[in-house]
Amino acid sequence: MEVKKSLLKKILGLILGFGPGIFAIGYTIGTGSVTSMIVAGSTYGMQLLWVLLLSCFFSGVLMYAYGNYALISGETALYSFKRHIKGGKLIAILIIIGISFGQWNSLMGILGISANIIFEIFAIYFPDLRASEYEIVLLIAIVVIVIMYGLLLIGKYTFFEKILVIFVSIMGLSFLISLFMVYPLPMEVAKGLIPSIPNVKGGKMLVAAFVGTTMAAATFLSRPLFVKGKGWDMTNRGQQKRDAILAAILVFVISASIMAVASGALFHQGKPVTHVLDMVTTLEPVAGKFALTLFFFGTLSAGLSSIFPCLLIAPILLADYQSGKLDTNSKQFRIITAIACLFALIVPIFGANPIEMQIVSQVFNVFVLPLVIIGILLLINNKEIMKEHHTSKWINMILILSLIFACLISYNGISALLNYF
Repeated sequence: MEVKKSLLKKILGLILGFGPGIFAIGYTIGTGSVTSMIVAGSTYGMQLLWVLLLSCFFSGVLMYAYGNYALISGETALYSFKRHIKGGKLIAILIIIGISFGQWNSLMGILGISANIIFEIFAIYFPDLRASEYEIVLLIAIVVIVIMYGLLLIGKYTFFEKILVIFVSIMGLSFLISLFMVYPLPMEVAKGLIPSIPNVKGGKMLVAAFVGTTMAAATFLSRPLFVKGKGWDMTNRGQQKRDAILAAILVFVISASIMAVASGALFHQGKPVTHVLDMVTTLEPVAGKFALTLFFFGTLSAGLSSIFPCLLIAPILLADYQSGKLDTNSKQFRIITAIACLFALIVPIFGANPIEMQIVSQVFNVFVLPLVIIGILLLINNKEIMKEHHTSKWINMILILSLIFACLISYNGISALLNYF
């Protein structure tokens, strides 16, 4: 028994010892990511696995670069853009507007999907509730967002981190256990690593949504603030690097598991997912009630773990631009997060399809990504800031490749949106 207890303590210590990377997972794997993976897996099988792999690889390097810059310079991202880059003020303002717009749009879809999922769980046991579906979903959405706002008002960095650790751990375990019950053929996984874009309506948008949710600009820009919030300094450079690598690996493993479950359960049945209810009606006969409940629990945890960072993003970016310090007790923080909470209720109030809204909102996240990559390239190669800490050729080369990748995906996203509207 003592051996079991000590093993449990070690696992718990490892989970609770996770650094700012937990915010990266919270930002990246929300219902936006889950929705994109489910839609992709159910519609195209494992065909877009290569996009996920590339996005996670570039994300890991960008997280490392931004975190490392914060430790060396002692400055945050947008504050540095404003101070050290010509035209940096304009770039920083465009980034704040672009990311806040993308994240607040995501927030609408996240809250809509989370409220729908909670409703579906209740409806499984109380079918009569379906008669008042709209009213109950709206009530659930209001209760969830009020609780989240309340938690924001009492929290500090360490408190946010602990809440995210709980949600992300439940989410990761739920999806991984589901994968053992429903999985795709190994040959399909191997084929998914060969670059190709589905030549059908919506294929381009889904590729852009994949990158928008996995290579989320908000993840990289907020990292210096979270690194500072953790209290890390130059002695933690190795830890910061490991944290970035582990976060990128976990994002890939969890996201690929979601896609694989959807592919294994739904793709060969010819049942693509377009509504939240589709996940219930299509998964249950194939995976059984236990796997369905697990998958729903994971999706709900993904949603709740994303609401937190999405509410935080606008005040974080604004505080970064103004002073490089985040004060969660300030009037500015409370007002902006309250406006974000009201904005989140738009999809539940109008009863819009949250899945469609979620995918479209993820595409918007792609457009500021090239600016975010150019910004860090200029900063880490500024000898006045970096002094004796030279950036390796490998990091520079990977960041340039990630910039080319981001530009191609942004172009792809523009053409997808033009076709959509």
